[in-house]
Amino acid sequence: MTQSPTIPLPPPTERRRLRESQSLTRAQVAERVGVSRETVRAWETGRTTPRGRKAQTYASLLAAAPTSAAPVAPVAPVTPAQAFDALYALCAPALVRQTYLLTGRRELARESVERAFQLAWHRWPEVAVDPDPPGWVRATAYECALSPWHRFRARHRHPEPPAADPADRALLSALLELPPPYRRTLLLHDGLGLGLPETAAETEASTLAAANRLLHAREAVAARLPELADPAHIAPRLAGLATHARLRAARPSAVRAGSERRARNWTQAAMALTAALIGATAFTLHTAPTRYDPPVPPGTTVRGVPPQAAPGPLSRRELALRKKLTRTTTNGPERTQPEPR
Repeated sequence: MTQSPTIPLPPPTERRRLRESQSLTRAQVAERVGVSRETVRAWETGRTTPRGRKAQTYASLLAAAPTSAAPVAPVAPVTPAQAFDALYALCAPALVRQTYLLTGRRELARESVERAFQLAWHRWPEVAVDPDPPGWVRATAYECALSPWHRFRARHRHPEPPAADPADRALLSALLELPPPYRRTLLLHDGLGLGLPETAAETEASTLAAANRLLHAREAVAARLPELADPAHIAPRLAGLATHARLRAARPSAVRAGSERRARNWTQAAMALTAALIGATAFTLHTAPTRYDPPVPPGTTVRGVPPQAAPGPLSRRELALRKKLTRTTTNGPERTQPEPR
């Protein structure tokens, strides 16, 4: 009995990267291949290996990725700007849609993604060697989008125009009523297809806490939208809602220029503050006294004479004298030639 030839597949870790490069969730891959989402997760973690026609379909799906896993010829070295632009083109469009689902605001979604990539370009030596650069940028964009400081911005105090489709409006309203950690957990697990340990690690929570958040989020969404009681139906609805928003990301060159401009402004501000501190220190050193002058001690009794007392209320004799002086004339010879008594 002859065995079927083994279908070449990339390593398990490369399978997930190729899937994410096409902005596909595990549920979408499972639907195209004809398996469950848990099976796709097992293929990506290396616990099992696809076989037969499912392996052929899975291999062809991964081969459709825009980047090749193994170049056939040596290529020129990639500059940091080119690597950043490739990462931006790969992740930015999907991240804008994801942050829109977190915030419900188109402008805030674009700002959060641009800020995340500006930080990535500013820290590119760190991001370039990170095991998961898309995950690094995604976590930063989510943190920027869910920052509580946005509520103090004037243009974010009023809601944006709602979606045109009533179903999209209902789903977005149900998402925005969730607490931010629950909303983020639901999007990562059911929307992007991340595993529970990966979701817990990205949200900086324990696996048990992430599972509880996911269950409560599903219950809250199902209470508002009974048709989404099955978690398998959440991912297509989220993808449809983000697609209908028609969001666009800025050009990567503009993001790099913004990051460099921000870094240059911060550098100039730090230099100006340092110069001000140096000037204040020099002025203080120039005007400060060079010797110590002891304070004047309080007055003491000298030869039985008490120290001069502070002015106080007038006595009766003094009051009578003041009254007499006020009654006398203020002009005439009496002022210069007192009358004898």
